[in-house]
Parts: sequence; C-alpha cells; structure tokens
Amino acid sequence: MAEFEVRSEIAGIVRKIEVAAGGTVAPDGELIILESMKMEIPVLVPQGGKVKSLLVEEGAVVEEGQKLAVLER
Repeated sequence: MAEFEVRSEIAGIVRKIEVAAGGTVAPDGELIILESMKMEIPVLVPQGGKVKSLLVEEGAVVEEGQKLAVLER
C-alpha cells in the first residue's frame, strides 16, 4: 500500500481530530480541525485512505508544514 503524509498548511492549535488512527477518510474529507486566529480551519485530505498514524493530539500547537498524520491508500 502506498503511504502519504498530511501536513499543516498553517500554524495553529489542534482543536478536534475527526478521524482516529485506523479509521477511513474520504477524498476531500476532514481529518483534523485546526484553530488559528480564532477561526476553525479544516485539514482536508485530497485523496482518501486509511489513517495509519496520527502524529498530533487535540490541544497540540502545530507549525506550518508540520506532519500531522500518515495515511495509506
């Protein structure tokens, strides 16, 4: 199976993890909700797959470009 990384496009705080490790996310589906400047920004997955691992937890501060999760197709 091919793996791909999901990275943060902005710096912010992880407010909610929508799909846990082992779960499946659809193409263009929400994986994580980040908060930045009092706005909630969804992290969308361009191609669907199974969440192999989550590298952050709710409440974590993330930087732009930081790896958030690894998915399998």
